[in-house]
Amino acid sequence: MAYINIAEPCLGEEEWNYVKEPISTGWLTQGPKVKEFENKFAAMHNVNYAYATTSCTTALHLALTALGVTKGDYVIVPSFTWIATVNVVEYCGATPIFCDNDISTYNIDVEKLELILEELYKNGKTVKAVIPVHLFGLVADMYRILSLSKKYGFAVVEDAACAAGAMYDGKYAGSFGDIGCFSFHPRKVITTGEGGMCTTNDDVLAERLACLRSHGATVSEEQRHRSNSPYLMPDFNVLGFNYRMSDLQGAVGSVQIDKLGRFINERRKWAEYYNHRLSGLDWLITPLEPIPCRHSYQAYVCRIDTTKVDMRRDDIMQKMQEAGIGTRAGTHAVHELGYYKKKYNISKHDYPVAAELYANTISLPLHNNMSQADYDYVIEILSGIN
Repeated sequence: MAYINIAEPCLGEEEWNYVKEPISTGWLTQGPKVKEFENKFAAMHNVNYAYATTSCTTALHLALTALGVTKGDYVIVPSFTWIATVNVVEYCGATPIFCDNDISTYNIDVEKLELILEELYKNGKTVKAVIPVHLFGLVADMYRILSLSKKYGFAVVEDAACAAGAMYDGKYAGSFGDIGCFSFHPRKVITTGEGGMCTTNDDVLAERLACLRSHGATVSEEQRHRSNSPYLMPDFNVLGFNYRMSDLQGAVGSVQIDKLGRFINERRKWAEYYNHRLSGLDWLITPLEPIPCRHSYQAYVCRIDTTKVDMRRDDIMQKMQEAGIGTRAGTHAVHELGYYKKKYNISKHDYPVAAELYANTISLPLHNNMSQADYDYVIEILSGIN
């Protein structure tokens, strides 16, 4: 059997044919194909605005900048997440405050979040923003987080890097907070190679996002090139960035977004297959999908109960690798990584759930190019571990 990758982008003739237009017209930078992708993405996620970026990292940076996060501000982030969630806080000169995760959902623990907020405000410190992460495609407990945001007055930036098309109580990820941020990296459900998106329903924030992603220009590149005035030049009233997506990527994204619903339905089908077939392994805790969530299964991440199996997580991953199956650790406990551990003098024991998830989660192959034989083989190898 061929090697089974942990993830693969699912691309075809449609993407190849659609990307030919920007190549033939010469419009390669941000332009009509990006706009088409943005419009489709906004419509699907039921938001008023969507702005494509170079990555989810730059989308998150734009979001915090648009919200005015700066030096002296505090931003609460979950500890078990990809490092970019926390890095963007540092980019703004603000201070990240780590919050531990929920052992069952892997998302930010809202009970602990409330305790952190109470303690900070008791000591006269206000929180500028909270970044809940919809980890692996499961939307965080947004209603409770939004209730806390009203009580304490902080902005909510959804890190929906993994969650395009994911839902909570019938609403899409990216439509709850002040701003939502998405990724289109090749490991995500849909891809543009690299790429990201900011979503919002706020008119003022939308204007800031559009301006900031294009150097802070008062006039967009598309407006300039479509103008009959060759002397039309933008002014620059704010310090912005070049975080624009290319039309080559936009063309791919425009085709991919049309497939998102089908991709998620397929992933959910095979996630349920895994759940059923792996239920007899008492040492492997399969991912939870609490009501009222609709998981997108960007990744199928399990937790290993080390009290019920003789092998360590890394040894299990090595055995899978030797059998021709790609796996990955879930993600990082960012507070354990060198930069943050040293700068903030953090111990791994300060966030014990994140530390547990960092040490004992494993992501199994699940993507839209896999066959039933592939899934059965993964299950067969896992079932031989004891």
